[in-house]
Amino acid sequence: MSKVRLLIIVLYASLWAKGSYAQESYVLTLEQIFALADENSKALKIEDAAVIEAQQSVKVAKNGYLPDIDISLSASYLGNGTLMDRDFSNGQNIKMPHFGNNFAVQATQLIYGGGTVSNSVAMAKLGEEMASVNREATRSRIRFMLTGFYLDLYKLHNAIKVYDRNIELAKVIIEDTKARNAAGVALKNDVTRYELQLKNLELARRRIENSKDILNYDLTKMLGLPAETKIQPDTTLLERALPIEEITYWQRTAQSNAPSLKQSALAVEMGEYAERLARAECRPTITLIAANHFDGPITIEVPVINKNFNCWHVGIAASFKLSSLYKANKSIKQAQYHTMLSRRRQDDALEQISLTVQSDYTRYMEAFDEIATLEKSLQLAKENYCIVENRYRNDIVLVSDMLDASNQLLDAELQLVNARINVIFNYYKLKNTSGNL
Repeated sequence: MSKVRLLIIVLYASLWAKGSYAQESYVLTLEQIFALADENSKALKIEDAAVIEAQQSVKVAKNGYLPDIDISLSASYLGNGTLMDRDFSNGQNIKMPHFGNNFAVQATQLIYGGGTVSNSVAMAKLGEEMASVNREATRSRIRFMLTGFYLDLYKLHNAIKVYDRNIELAKVIIEDTKARNAAGVALKNDVTRYELQLKNLELARRRIENSKDILNYDLTKMLGLPAETKIQPDTTLLERALPIEEITYWQRTAQSNAPSLKQSALAVEMGEYAERLARAECRPTITLIAANHFDGPITIEVPVINKNFNCWHVGIAASFKLSSLYKANKSIKQAQYHTMLSRRRQDDALEQISLTVQSDYTRYMEAFDEIATLEKSLQLAKENYCIVENRYRNDIVLVSDMLDASNQLLDAELQLVNARINVIFNYYKLKNTSGNL
């Protein structure tokens, strides 16, 4: 039993044991998310079926190498014949044996077909390879989409923690402000403004919680998990050291692994084989024939001979479609134009991949710079909050200044967490573009 299926069974068993309405939280790593998607994604199951179909197409194409064997058996009632002159006069009735029989066996083996069979098999194999590449592209697309969902879920979890800290801080300040108001050193309006901020924080937290639940439900459905499962992101994800390779590494990786480039290259190859198939129409077909016929009665004689006649023959047959001399050129031209179009699409795909890798790499490097900037911003926001809080307690600044400092600290905390997660997102985006996800 695979580890993925074991994980699913454990999740179902845990939920069932704790009751139908239990909502258990499970920490799933991004690698486990990928493994679950590989096992349960409906889109991948469709691609798996397409690969199997393509494999069967190869087997069907190889049937062209096998001989064709035809067997026929018939029994018939023969009516009496009529014999007459060429001017339809002097007609006379001819007695016929009334039972007729026929049994024939014929085998043909293609010796030379102008490359029709071999090129058809090659085309089918390329179709099988294309189906595999399409599956690879779908798998990469699903993994990247799940990465985005997973990291968004991580952002929401962290946002809730930040809001919880700020909500607790707001409650403490409210109690302190109420005490200051009772002592006559703060206005009632100051208490009201902080209570309003607390309500706004609680509303924002509730919206984040709802977004988290929606995203969690989407993930469980895509991964084939029980709907009651609560997915907790792996908190060690941000601690991982991500590689920083040169742009040339990513460009080389993309040129070797990007599914879009593989698809375009296969399209060119298929176009070339389509040209060969079109040219095969201008070539003769040579087959080996062996046949046996067992017939009765013998009706080519008059009177008819009421006996069975058996004969067999072997030989070589050659055929050529004269119409191909004036029809095939159009098919060949069409195939050539299609190949030319595929080559141009390949060049365009290569250019687009190069541009996308360059863009993704730039954003990836930019994400590291953003972290450094936001770390400094958070440090300054904390220092500013401490200064403003101290001044507020000494009645030097207004409550509005305290609110501004609190909002700046909240925003700085959220931006830094999101920036760290964005580094991971940009890394996986770069891996997806280069076909390495």
